[in-house]
Amino acid sequence: MRLANGHTLSLFFYHVRRYTIMSSIEFDDLEEKESIRSYSDILKEKQNVEFETATSIEQAKVEKNVLELYRIQREPILNKYRHIHFLKNSLSHLSKDYECLDSSRPWLCYWILHSLHILGATLDDEDYAKVVIFLAKCQDPEGGFGGGPGQYPHLASTYAAVNALCIIGTKEAYSVINRHGLRKFLKILRNSDGSFCMHVDGEIDIRGVYCALVVAKLTNIYTPDIFKDTEKWIGKCQTWEGGFSGCPGLEAHGGYAYCGLASLILLGKTDAFNLSSFMRWIVNRQMRLEGGFQGRTNKLVDGCYSFWQGGAFPLINTLLAKEKNIILDHWLFDQAALQEYLLLCCQHPYGGLRDKPEKDRDKYHTCYGLSGLSVAQNSPERVIIGSHQINAVKMIHPVYNLVYSTAIDSVKYFASLSIPEC
Repeated sequence: MRLANGHTLSLFFYHVRRYTIMSSIEFDDLEEKESIRSYSDILKEKQNVEFETATSIEQAKVEKNVLELYRIQREPILNKYRHIHFLKNSLSHLSKDYECLDSSRPWLCYWILHSLHILGATLDDEDYAKVVIFLAKCQDPEGGFGGGPGQYPHLASTYAAVNALCIIGTKEAYSVINRHGLRKFLKILRNSDGSFCMHVDGEIDIRGVYCALVVAKLTNIYTPDIFKDTEKWIGKCQTWEGGFSGCPGLEAHGGYAYCGLASLILLGKTDAFNLSSFMRWIVNRQMRLEGGFQGRTNKLVDGCYSFWQGGAFPLINTLLAKEKNIILDHWLFDQAALQEYLLLCCQHPYGGLRDKPEKDRDKYHTCYGLSGLSVAQNSPERVIIGSHQINAVKMIHPVYNLVYSTAIDSVKYFASLSIPEC
């Protein structure tokens, strides 16, 4: 069975298998709790510093804060209703602290809507309609979406706007997207070496490739000519460590690594990088004590990397199955430990998720923390710590970072439309 543009549903066979298993089992039948680490076991993972440095001092501070939370909170509970309240309020009112994100307003729509969707919450039709009207105002007449009404179109805000409209999933939402203009926009931003600018005369990095591929595949405007040699450029971004950098010659980083791997899968060109080297780098990004992920070598844990690093592991499993005939029931990281970090260290008491203890909550970390929680739970053999009924969240599609059914519905809808000429 194939989806549009040769994107095979079998690529994500483990999701289908998991759904088949779960369709005949109720959560109440699965109440045997996944074991979590004891405090004494966590304590053993404290860094052992022979020579104190600026970064080791910062790491020690984080470990101290995390250990205190692990010591006093041993029952992991997802505070769904507090998060939902926080997110719904944010859709219509933001504090002055968000003025700096005036050029990221489609992102705010996506972060909020996606977080709500993962939690199984919905909005009234009237509220969805307001979001559709607002995002339509962010679309440039020539194609692509800007960070707000009247702003220049940008690949990142285009990705966010398209994903937000797909989450809403109505015909009115889908029809907002000017597919002809979007295809022209991608062609303008493409460089001869296969890379993409984020906007006209803007910076070039691997995020642009990922954003371009996602919107092209979702809306059925993908053709090979737009992405000629893109896999070669991505391959040049793989570093000596094994991860991907933003551009060739720079340092490997979690967000870029995810974008690189997901882009190669969307292109169907996974022979353009070294999988073993990538795996070696990414499995070492999970922090032993905290349980969460760091973005780079010698950096601190951050809740957002629960997705930007964790989201790569379902893709790795797919490649191992497809290319090596290795079938795994779990991802290649400690899924329970990541859930511990998210549920015991990253939840704000009044709703929303944060980077790490003593940081404030925000929409970005709420979105990617919940996305990472979904990844950590939804391996082919499900892993959920605490109460399944309380803590279970919806499964996301690991390439698009949309709830799985939303991604499939969107691809199917746009596959029924012809690719626009331009």
